[in-house]
Amino acid sequence: MNKLDQLLATTETIVLDGAMGTMLFAAGLVSGGSPEEWNVSHADQIRAVHRQYVDAGAQLILTNSFGGSRYRLKLHNMEDRVYELNRAAARNARKEADLASHLVLVAGSVGPTGELLVPMGTMEFEDARDAFAEQARGLVAGGVDLLWVETMSDLAEVHAAVEGIQSVTDLPVCATMSFDTNGRTMMGVTPAKAVRTMKEWGLAAIGANCGNGITEIENVIDAMHHEAPDVHLIAKANAGLPQWRDNELYYDATPPIMGHYAQRVRALGARFIGGCCGNRPEHIAAIATALRTPISEEDLAALHAERAEGFNEPEQASRRERSRRRHRE
Repeated sequence: MNKLDQLLATTETIVLDGAMGTMLFAAGLVSGGSPEEWNVSHADQIRAVHRQYVDAGAQLILTNSFGGSRYRLKLHNMEDRVYELNRAAARNARKEADLASHLVLVAGSVGPTGELLVPMGTMEFEDARDAFAEQARGLVAGGVDLLWVETMSDLAEVHAAVEGIQSVTDLPVCATMSFDTNGRTMMGVTPAKAVRTMKEWGLAAIGANCGNGITEIENVIDAMHHEAPDVHLIAKANAGLPQWRDNELYYDATPPIMGHYAQRVRALGARFIGGCCGNRPEHIAAIATALRTPISEEDLAALHAERAEGFNEPEQASRRERSRRRHRE
């Protein structure tokens, strides 16, 4: 039994970490800089981010390797450092996980290449698969417990990533897509099609991250659970919606709101719950705390009413807002 299966056997809901990019920009990463290069040049700061999420209650942390493929690293003239930077990313997370007072798993983050597969673009499936395999080798060498394909919009690219990873390791693989265009990914994939397709690839868990905020992730989890109730589902929502304030990007969901979201997506079928863009350690701490208690009967009744009547009706939007006000600081 691998570590992920062990955790699933003993934990009803697994708490995930929050945003890496949000934390690194606050630490001094400049726009256009390479987060992956920081795994070597600023390893202490990368480890500090992981440590804060672990201390907040995260049971699974993602490596700082989202843009670690040769295609993304080429933007920084670092395409020859794929193995080095991914191994360093895994080692940084591994060190903090091993020092934790509770069991913490390390997931190797694998993001999209930024290229389009043929026929929409010029990248061949085989080239994408090889690039993901190359990245996975470094992550596995650094000591990850599983691989985590995330923020994808094209099922073909997810498939290439899964095949590439599975060609170099038998560690568990999870995958999430980003739904941000009328409930579909940028490439038009619906939640139902995503989970129906990906469940055939032997993935340990499937779900959604990023996108257009909390409500959208709730819709996705609900749709996926209805389509495939036997699949372990992942919810990693942004901390609300982004806004510009004083030349800085700000997300409007407070930690209590994210705790409320955690209870709702758990009730809708999610088993892995954390945060994406804008989520800091205080948001993850609120999520961890919320998941130790059941959702209130009032909120559960409201959730069932919303699902029965549909999320697009004005009354449901008003009901959600009233519910969130009760959970604001």
